[in-house]
Amino acid sequence: MRCETEELHAKDLADVAQTLPREMVAPFLSALPVERAADVLEYLNEELRTEVLETMSVRQAAELVTEMTPDDRADTLEGLEESSAEEILSEIPAEERAETEKLLAYDPASAGGLMTTEFVSVSQDTPVEEALAAVRRIARSERLEAMNTIYTTDAAGRVRGVMSLRELLAAPEGGKVSDVAWQEVQTVPVTADREEVARLTREYDLVAVPVVDDNGVIQGVVTVDDVIDALVEEHTEDVQRFGGMEALEMPYTQIGFLSMIGKRAPWLAALFLSEMLTTTAMGHFQGEIEKAVVLALFVPLIISSGGNSGSQATSLIIRSLALGEIKLRDWWRVALRELPSGLMLGAILGLLGIARILVWQHLGIGNYPHPNLVALTIGAALVGVVTFGSLAGSMLPFILQKLGFDPASASAPFVATLVDVTGLSIYFYVALLILRGTML
Repeated sequence: MRCETEELHAKDLADVAQTLPREMVAPFLSALPVERAADVLEYLNEELRTEVLETMSVRQAAELVTEMTPDDRADTLEGLEESSAEEILSEIPAEERAETEKLLAYDPASAGGLMTTEFVSVSQDTPVEEALAAVRRIARSERLEAMNTIYTTDAAGRVRGVMSLRELLAAPEGGKVSDVAWQEVQTVPVTADREEVARLTREYDLVAVPVVDDNGVIQGVVTVDDVIDALVEEHTEDVQRFGGMEALEMPYTQIGFLSMIGKRAPWLAALFLSEMLTTTAMGHFQGEIEKAVVLALFVPLIISSGGNSGSQATSLIIRSLALGEIKLRDWWRVALRELPSGLMLGAILGLLGIARILVWQHLGIGNYPHPNLVALTIGAALVGVVTFGSLAGSMLPFILQKLGFDPASASAPFVATLVDVTGLSIYFYVALLILRGTML
């Protein structure tokens, strides 16, 4: 087995393991060297990894988990039942147990929850030759995730500089590491959200982000592979919320049927009840609709245009907030930008609507009473509805963030529902104003 698998990447072995019958995965891992099996375990999907560990004896599971990197060890135990995780933790050596318990205490979506405690740091007063010797000793005796970046610290452990392994190797002899290291180090607190870590990584092209406590003492680093995983998870949650549902904690193919219904039904029910307000709005104008049935023909056109413009604005603002391009205090700048944008977009759609009515009337496809006034009504209503949709869609993320909610909750269906109700009111009030004395 060793000879046949030693050339394969751990991810490839995990793919092989996932094709095996469930009862064969644990024996497959047991046939591998412990360190190799731990690497493969890190790449298994969460459900299978949990199942495998729970079928093993506590001693076997603890042996495998101990060999995992600290952050992956914490993530793995977090996915287990609390009783199983505690049993495995009790069998892990004291040093690794304390390290894991420390990581488990952080919010999984925070920098502390993402970081690994395996990193290299040296005192800022260390001579270059001693630093090189220390890095060699660490590389030979330990398996560290973040070996490519080296941090310099003061006597209290506060981060003072950063350098790459290449810069240390190229440093002139006789100097100190403080002469080589970059003094401006980008750090994040342990409580920082994963989006903040991702933003810093992207903006400064970092391969690792040092995580510090309130005193600036380095606690660990978040490596770029963990940033990518966090971004994928965050993006997945946002996309699911955009669709008008609660985010799933597990992959689609692994979540149970009842859990799936529980995630989707409440949002659908809430949106359904909200859409009932549309019926109420139409009921309020029932008399006008009976007098001018032609107005009902354009209701789908009006409300869909408002909903689409609102969804566009919401998507743009949520993404900009996530990337840090705009802040909560910038709401007025966004409003001043969306107002003319909404007016221009509404005018474009309004002209298209007017052209459609007049052309249809000219070709004899439509037979509208007072076609010019109907066309003007549709054009003016589209300007108002699209403008309101753009403003509402752009402001909702700010309001939700101010209230402490995830801006992604301002999903497209939610915005569309809001604009449907208000759009109908705008439409019929415009019709009352323009068509009064003719059909109404």
